[in-house]
Amino acid sequence: MRYRIEFIFFQLFKWFVLALPLKSAQRLGAMLGVIAYYLSTSRQKIALENLSFAFPEKSEAERIAIAKGSFKNYGITLVELLWFPNLTGEIIRKLVKPQSLELFQNGYSAGKGMVLLAGHFGNWELNALGMAYVTNIPVSIIVQVQNNKFVDRVINQHRCLFGNKVIPMGISVREIIRTLQDGGVIGIAPDQSGDQKGGIYLDFFGRTVATHQGAAVFALRTRAPLIMGFIIRQADGTYNTVVEEILFADLINQTEENVIELTRRHLAILEKYIRQYPDHWLWMHRRWKHLKTTVDGENDI
Repeated sequence: MRYRIEFIFFQLFKWFVLALPLKSAQRLGAMLGVIAYYLSTSRQKIALENLSFAFPEKSEAERIAIAKGSFKNYGITLVELLWFPNLTGEIIRKLVKPQSLELFQNGYSAGKGMVLLAGHFGNWELNALGMAYVTNIPVSIIVQVQNNKFVDRVINQHRCLFGNKVIPMGISVREIIRTLQDGGVIGIAPDQSGDQKGGIYLDFFGRTVATHQGAAVFALRTRAPLIMGFIIRQADGTYNTVVEEILFADLINQTEENVIELTRRHLAILEKYIRQYPDHWLWMHRRWKHLKTTVDGENDI
């Protein structure tokens, strides 16, 4: 019953968002993000603590500004996701300005499938949707299942516009491998906290932290190109998309050492973009929950 009530309020808010022009919806998202910064004191604390470790050279005022920007970015992302049914080809062409997409297209044309990496950076939901539209190449996105199945279904419908599909996280690895072997594109955002015991530990902003290794495993097993896409919000509310390829021709087999090295390579690229656009990333997540020094315990920060 609780989930049904939640869904009713979710739908009412969605219909309100859909009635707004895009610019107004973006302003609403930014406002809600700022409100969340002040009301969600626990998440605010996590964000500021994360930033103090990641950017010790910055002043407290600078880190507060980044944290507020991160909350605003999250608010805009969620509202824009609800606004997706209003998107048309004309709107997407104005909203998303692709750069270096030939890497994505060339990788796909090789016929080995492709692993498309993204972080919770900019509007990561629009990243996959816009990429599929401008290249006419659908993406199978690995997603976290929401507790409320009614809300989950609607969100996935929005994600699947323009030919994309979703794969619930935790599904059989065999099915993901089969998608790649059939020449499909798998989309993954592996930048959140890795498993304490099953993950690998790599440097991220100067601390050795548990990190997901699935993307590297998939790429090494199938030899599918590994591409990383970033979507960068501009002052006018439009986005630039940037694509980088993570090369691994020198890593011949799927050994533990090669999985670690390939994961290290894509993690370094993610950190590079976060340093350039720190307010674009999701600092309120407990990314440094499991540090190498606390493998046998838990470090919630």
